[in-house]
Amino acid sequence: MIENIRLSLRGIMSHKMRSFLTMLGIIIGIAAIIAIVSTIKGTNDQIQKNLIGSGTNSITVQVQQSDWEYDFSQGIPSGFHPISDDTREQLATIDHVQQVSLFHSRQDYTGIYHNESGLSSGYVIGIDESYLGTADLTVTQGRGISADDNKNNARVALIDSAAYKTLFKGKDAIGQTIEIQSIPFTVVGIVTARQNYEPVINSVSDYYSYSQNSTGAKVYVPTSQWPVLYEYDEPESVMLRVDNVKQMTKAGKEAADILNASMTSSDTTIQYAAKDLLEQAKQIQQFSATTNRMLIWIAAISLLVGGIGVMNIMLVSVTERTSEIGLKKALGARKKAIMVQFLTEAVVLTSIGGILGVITGILLAFIIGKFMSIPVAISIPASIFAVLFSMAIGILFGMLPSYKAANLDPIEALRHE
Repeated sequence: MIENIRLSLRGIMSHKMRSFLTMLGIIIGIAAIIAIVSTIKGTNDQIQKNLIGSGTNSITVQVQQSDWEYDFSQGIPSGFHPISDDTREQLATIDHVQQVSLFHSRQDYTGIYHNESGLSSGYVIGIDESYLGTADLTVTQGRGISADDNKNNARVALIDSAAYKTLFKGKDAIGQTIEIQSIPFTVVGIVTARQNYEPVINSVSDYYSYSQNSTGAKVYVPTSQWPVLYEYDEPESVMLRVDNVKQMTKAGKEAADILNASMTSSDTTIQYAAKDLLEQAKQIQQFSATTNRMLIWIAAISLLVGGIGVMNIMLVSVTERTSEIGLKKALGARKKAIMVQFLTEAVVLTSIGGILGVITGILLAFIIGKFMSIPVAISIPASIFAVLFSMAIGILFGMLPSYKAANLDPIEALRHE
């Protein structure tokens, strides 16, 4: 086999231009497919990041009414109550769940102030001591909210960077007082996302797709203060942190089932449901799936053309080397040996074309991404498959020339000029 590969490489090098032109169809086909797959993968990854965020494997399970977040300012729905410790322990046992946090959330349009500065449509979030870690938030100044803060009903608050800029305008915030629903809270810390990530917006449709997942400035208070600010016995929302983005959908659905089973509501329009951003990302990705498949099939046609070109040039090679084949058969070479030699030459030819095609496709993908502002992600499995597929083309289209060479009559072959 090694000798056959060596002979094949020598034959290719002795006819460089002809070999290159023969491989050109394979190179173009593989390059087109790699470029398309790379831009598709990059775009899909971008959509997923835009919706979920960069590396934050957290999913929220909250009370919803007809696919919309329930507004507790309307009152607590019948059959709903605070989540029990037993239910929380059940949530913690869900596969792939690393952390569980219970929290309250309310959009407050006019109730958050510091002196004359106020937040319009800010969010007040009542949290426990595990919320920051579960939500992947980090304290940049001051401290977080502790178990003692909840135990002692401390009127302390954390603010995010957006709230800090609006309320304090760059001045020192730690130790200062803000008012929420006219109740004073002492700011003890400033928090921000551990991995800051801004969605890439390339169109108006992108803006409307992703803007619903971005929220305004946030103020965090101990969950023990929630009855003072809003409602007594208001059921909490749940945030789960999982070990893998791909497990978010499954964990969210399982958590929603556990929570709904613990409630006694008879209204099926009001239930706990996961805010499934991963599923939303998949739905957006599916919009372009049909077009992408069509592009790949069109690119695959050039591979077929390239395969026909390989078969054609191999038939020419058989004709040119008829005397050589006759001599080998006269010296005792078997049909199998002749067939393997020509098949090897076809496979080596298409494999080189496949490798060059992958390299060209990767370069083409980055060029397209640069000039059209399209995200690119190289798929290693697709690249390996492309090379293996090009080898398969060599076997398929090299079969006829190999069979013809193996079945030449040695006497007639030796007479050939």
